[in-house]
Amino acid sequence: MGNACVGTAYGLSKNGLLCAIWRNGSTPSQPTIPPSSPSSPAGKPPPPPPPQLTHTTSPAPILISEPARKPTEPHPRQKQPTKPPPPPPSSTQPQQRQQSQVKKHISSAGLQVESVLQKKTENLKDKYSLGRELGQGLFGTTYLCVDKATGKEYACKSIAKQKLVTHNDVEFVRREIRIMHHLAGHPNIISIRASYEDAVAVHIVMELCAGGELFDRIVSKGYYTEKQAAEVARIIVSVVESCHSLGVMHRDLKPENFLFVSSEEDAPLKAIDFGLSMFFRPGEMFTDVVGSTYYVAPEVLRGNYGQEADVWSTGVIIYILLCGVPPFWAATKQGVFDKVLHGKLEFEADPWPNVSEGAKDLLRKVLVRDPKERLTAHQVLRVFSSSPLLLSLTATAIPGNLTLLYCKQAIHGWRCAACMTPEKPLNSTMNDCTRGKR
Repeated sequence: MGNACVGTAYGLSKNGLLCAIWRNGSTPSQPTIPPSSPSSPAGKPPPPPPPQLTHTTSPAPILISEPARKPTEPHPRQKQPTKPPPPPPSSTQPQQRQQSQVKKHISSAGLQVESVLQKKTENLKDKYSLGRELGQGLFGTTYLCVDKATGKEYACKSIAKQKLVTHNDVEFVRREIRIMHHLAGHPNIISIRASYEDAVAVHIVMELCAGGELFDRIVSKGYYTEKQAAEVARIIVSVVESCHSLGVMHRDLKPENFLFVSSEEDAPLKAIDFGLSMFFRPGEMFTDVVGSTYYVAPEVLRGNYGQEADVWSTGVIIYILLCGVPPFWAATKQGVFDKVLHGKLEFEADPWPNVSEGAKDLLRKVLVRDPKERLTAHQVLRVFSSSPLLLSLTATAIPGNLTLLYCKQAIHGWRCAACMTPEKPLNSTMNDCTRGKR
């Protein structure tokens, strides 16, 4: 890329190209050559004197037909030095040169950015063998991968660079990796092993969770007791409380983003997918609308929210664990948003008459629309630690057909962010829900 190098320039000196044009041209405006003098050798005209310029303006441009030559230029130019001059004594220039070397061009997206990981990495395929596909997301695909040295299985999330069409997209990927390292060590948060980058994708190698999604487990069982629901809810709340204490908002909590490590009954449950997560400071507010349909908090739809939005999403999950359907649902996304903003929390239909008052009271305090009145994740965790609620009832059957109909729609619901999906349809939908009702 870049401009082609320019060869020797033609100036206005007496031996230059422009001089030759003036000397040999036949236009009336050019000076004539005087006759030979007697002192000139026979048969050879004397060298012509320098042309006498009779014009105060530069001559009209003349097209040179010879392919090797360049058009006449108005001013003399120097030859380009064959060796670049020494760099100025600046401490930042070596760093700038190094950064330019890792710059990559995503031709399909037309976006020129620095290396996503901003560092040189090893080749993923030198260390791991990629296997079958485990799942697909908005930006990439997750594969089974095997460590060639140990034979241990991991999951590899490969994010296609051609889908990173804005600098915000690139920053989302960088942030996801930073957050996973930041949260490392929690027993119920998926652990990251390493990250790699090649010409076409960024690869995140992480712990393998082969036991399936939380809701797949519920559907396969056909029921969940209140005690079992309490155990799962306590794990989810502990994850949210830990994230918030470390300054991280998940922003996309839903059953799809909790996986079991194995198919065993007592397998650990792990939170995954921090692609929409953000670092935050106490009191910091956000305006970009992200999340999944049934789990999004009302203040997110209104475009002004903080970490309390994660607690709302947690409450929706607990509600579904206990009865099998979301607290606010409708046939369309617009209908769901309207119910989230203005709908009534219902506890009349089955199986709610058989659910403890303590569980319902907790949900009322978590699914309150005013985030200032909502319990914090830390307060909810204290409730689980100090109260016998959610531990008293026998098994309560969850209607499997409703779980499949509504919850699976929620699991594969929409995602919205300024850098991820077209804003116009979503904004139009939300405006219909929120206009005049805030």
